[in-house]
Amino acid sequence: MRKFLLILGLLMAFTVQARGNAESGKQKAAQVCAACHGADGNKPSDPTQPVLAGQYYDYLVRALMDYKIGRRNNAIMKGFAAGLSKKDIEDLAAWFASQKSNLHDQR
Repeated sequence: MRKFLLILGLLMAFTVQARGNAESGKQKAAQVCAACHGADGNKPSDPTQPVLAGQYYDYLVRALMDYKIGRRNNAIMKGFAAGLSKKDIEDLAAWFASQKSNLHDQR
């Protein structure tokens, strides 16, 4: 019974978590991210910039929030992230996470 409740609780936690809107994220990415990371996040303009396409949704949300609050230090990213709302961040994460890339096996 204990195991069942644990599994049920974990399932509920994952289903309650809000996910962004990929279509809105696509529009925001065209305005904010495309110049450095490419329209779908697969073509960074510099080798030191990461590929965003195919990254995990949770990772992208966390990284953008960390730039926004100053936990991660990069002047350019901090400037961009500062202007993003929580919804913008979730939408961007949904868009980039939904894109195909060679980062890992696609689900």
